[in-house]
Amino acid sequence: MGDSAVSLREQRTRETERALRRRARELTAERGFSGFTVEELCADVHVSRRTFFNYYASKENAVLGFSTRSDTTDAETAFVESRGDLLDDLTTLLIARSEAREMELTEIRSVRAALEKAPELHQTFIAHILEAQRADRILIARRQGWPEDDVRAAVAVELIGALIRPCVDEFFGRDATVPFVDLFRHRLAVARSLLDSPS
Repeated sequence: MGDSAVSLREQRTRETERALRRRARELTAERGFSGFTVEELCADVHVSRRTFFNYYASKENAVLGFSTRSDTTDAETAFVESRGDLLDDLTTLLIARSEAREMELTEIRSVRAALEKAPELHQTFIAHILEAQRADRILIARRQGWPEDDVRAAVAVELIGALIRPCVDEFFGRDATVPFVDLFRHRLAVARSLLDSPS
C-alpha cells in the first residue's frame, strides 16, 4: 500500500475521531450527559457502535477527548532515555501528550460547554489525571533508577500537576489566546526562580 493511501486512511480515521468527540460534546451541551446514548451519537456521525469503541472506551471519554488511539509511547521512551533536566523533560512529555489530543480552539469551547452542562464529568477527568500521574511516577523512577515509590518521583509529578491546574483555568478562561505551552513554561520558570532563590 502506497504512502498516499496510508495518509488518506489516517486522515479519514482522524476525521471520524474528531466527528465523534465533537458531536458527543454538542449533545452533552444540548441535553446533558445522560440525555443521549452511544447509539444516537453513532447515528448522528453515521458510524457503527463497534466503530465508536475503536476510538473511545466510553461516552465519557468521547466527550473529554481521551481516545484509545492516542499513542505517546515514543515520547515516553524519549523521556525515560533522556539525561536532560528532569522537570524540563517531564514538561516536554506532557506537551507531547497534549499535542497528540489535537485540541483546537473550537473544541476547547465545546468541552467547556459540555462540562458546564454535565459537571459530573469532572470526576472522570480527575480519574484520568490521577492515572496519568501514577504512570508518570513510574516513568520518572525508571528514568532515574529510583524505586517506584521514591518520594522524589512523586514530588516531581505533584509539582508539575500543581503548575498545570491554574494554566488550564487560564487557558480556558482566555479562549486560548495565549498558547497553553507558554502559560505553563512561564509558571515553571517562576517556580524555579522561587525554589532557587535564597531564603
